[in-house]
Amino acid sequence: MSGAMDGRAQDNGRVYQTTGDQHITENHHYMGSGRAPMGGPDSVRRPAVGHTPLALRDRSEVLARLREGLTSGRGAEVYVLHGMGGCGKTAVAQAFFDIATVEYRRVGLWVNAADRAGLRAGMLAAAADRGARDGELLAAHQGHRPAADLVWHYLDESPDPWFLVLDNADDPAILRDGSWLRGSPRGTVLVTTRRAAARWWPGAELQHIGVLPREDAARVLCDLAPHSGTLAQAAEVADQLGRLPLALTLAGGFLAHQVIDPWTMDLYGRRLEEDEAVELIDQGADVLTEEDPRHLVGRTWQLTLDSFEERGLPQAVALLRLLARLAPEPLPLSVLNRPEIGAVLPLARTETALTALLDHSLTQLVDLGDLRCAHSHGVLLDTVAAATPPADLVVLNATAVRLLDAAVPAVPAAGPYDPRLRLLAPHVLALLRRTAEPSGTADALRVATRLATALHRTGDYLSAWETASAAAALAARTLGDEHRLVLAAYARTGRSLFRLGRYEEAEPMLRRVRSTQLRLFGADDPDTLDTGQGLQLVLGNHGKRQEAVTLLRSVVAGRQAALGPWHPATLRSRVSLLAMLTAREVAAGAETDDTLLSVPQACALHLGPDHAVTLNARHNHARVQFVLGHYQAADDEIRQVVDDYQRVLGPGYPAVLAARQLHAQTQTALGHADAGVDLMSAVVVGRERSLGPDHHFTAVSRDLLEELRSGRWRPPQPPV
Repeated sequence: MSGAMDGRAQDNGRVYQTTGDQHITENHHYMGSGRAPMGGPDSVRRPAVGHTPLALRDRSEVLARLREGLTSGRGAEVYVLHGMGGCGKTAVAQAFFDIATVEYRRVGLWVNAADRAGLRAGMLAAAADRGARDGELLAAHQGHRPAADLVWHYLDESPDPWFLVLDNADDPAILRDGSWLRGSPRGTVLVTTRRAAARWWPGAELQHIGVLPREDAARVLCDLAPHSGTLAQAAEVADQLGRLPLALTLAGGFLAHQVIDPWTMDLYGRRLEEDEAVELIDQGADVLTEEDPRHLVGRTWQLTLDSFEERGLPQAVALLRLLARLAPEPLPLSVLNRPEIGAVLPLARTETALTALLDHSLTQLVDLGDLRCAHSHGVLLDTVAAATPPADLVVLNATAVRLLDAAVPAVPAAGPYDPRLRLLAPHVLALLRRTAEPSGTADALRVATRLATALHRTGDYLSAWETASAAAALAARTLGDEHRLVLAAYARTGRSLFRLGRYEEAEPMLRRVRSTQLRLFGADDPDTLDTGQGLQLVLGNHGKRQEAVTLLRSVVAGRQAALGPWHPATLRSRVSLLAMLTAREVAAGAETDDTLLSVPQACALHLGPDHAVTLNARHNHARVQFVLGHYQAADDEIRQVVDDYQRVLGPGYPAVLAARQLHAQTQTALGHADAGVDLMSAVVVGRERSLGPDHHFTAVSRDLLEELRSGRWRPPQPPV
């Protein structure tokens, strides 16, 4: 360059030259020639979604409510569809978008509100659609005039009524900043979001979008893959997928596009159980066009978890990872409100963490009677569990065990049915499924077996059997069939089978467990003795009374030696003898053992008058009085036992019916035949309702009732 000022500029370049000082201030706005002042979405007149569902299932009520807003002419309506990721909120919005634009001739506007930039660009594009000029849009982009005011000015002045969708508005703060969400007399607004709290949506009408009913979920699979199986088979797969629309869509897409080796619904269901379920489900996305993480079950919820970390809420992530060790079933909130949770997150922050999960539809509150519970979706929990760092698993599993351990009674006692116990069962079993480390498995199995015992002692024999049998099978995979805790769980399973009247299954199971315990631990081991106590009950009710008495006497002796004469287990076995012996054996035993008939007093002294073993001792003592021919004494005693059973254990407890059966016999023996029949009739009705018509106890009660009615029944005669 020479000394002369001969600079050159090209295109939009600038050259400033001077021989003295110069001060230059420039504002640059870059835009392509002939384009709108700023870039935006390619279209706001069509839904910005990847694909349209073949058919929208089970959303008719929601669509009907939205139709009311269009047909009423009220205007200024704002609707919010909220629910967990993958539940089909956008699909509902898309379906109604088509209804509004085709049937009601509304101008349809669709804006992606997932982030601040997308919302702003989309809303300004909507304003341009409604007539905003380039200069106005440029001023809004540059911050020279409020962008939201500009948009709503043109929406309010629109000559045509419109329907606006704000999709994926999972951060309501974006809408709140600048007041992007408003009502207008010229149109209706529909928002889709994962944020459920009403405080985010003042003045809006909220509508929860959940999972599909079973039949509709099955039909979604059949819509997508009609040749892969029947509706019944599809329903089974739908259950495994938690009837979540996103998972159903992915599964249907996978099945529909298997060409070389087509899968059936049944095969897909088996693979869900055998393989990594989340990875298998997301394989259905390979045939779809979009790559949006919201369209993958393995990634859709990670968006929310990432936002927790960004907003300084790591406790919410920690709590969800803890919940992911448990089951997709209602979990009593009291389980989480324990100091044991401190290894994962501070107890003081649990409330905040749970509120965040609720607000983002990652869990929901359900009220079951007086119990408030948290309930999370199964696919969500599987996804979170699969993404949990392996280094965190030991602490998470241990914390989950400690929380469940604290929720189960330390010493399970007989008592009224407790619904909270049944709610804990699926969570203990889920934890066993997710735990592969031996010590963690053993800890979880201890809790599961104690929970099964607690269920059993409240009369919930079916849940006790389901819990114990499943826990034993799950733990055996890691610990082996002959591990002490696994054997104890199998023994508890056998006891519940007995109470369910399934003697043909209970006897061989208890014999097998006891034989293994005798070989491994010896005859006087507490576990061996406990199994013997359970086995003698089966034998005594299965036509093998003499073997049962012999076994029970050995259990009494073994427990006295190992545990002492006043231990609850020892006293329980001694009480069982009173129910097993004949009148002649009682008379003979009383001559050699002066403590035989004083067991109720010993139980009251060492266990308390209202302890279940004490009540059972008095029950069996009344039975002894009856077989000895002391009918009035037996009647007086069993009448009081019935009252005390109901007071302490509840009127529905199984022992109440057994005591009333004896009361019916004592009444009849005293000459009150009609009263005996009335009592026995109530017993039969109660046992048919609680145990079923085919249970052994029910059959015995029914036969006794017929004998009482016919007058054939005779009371036992005292020994000579």
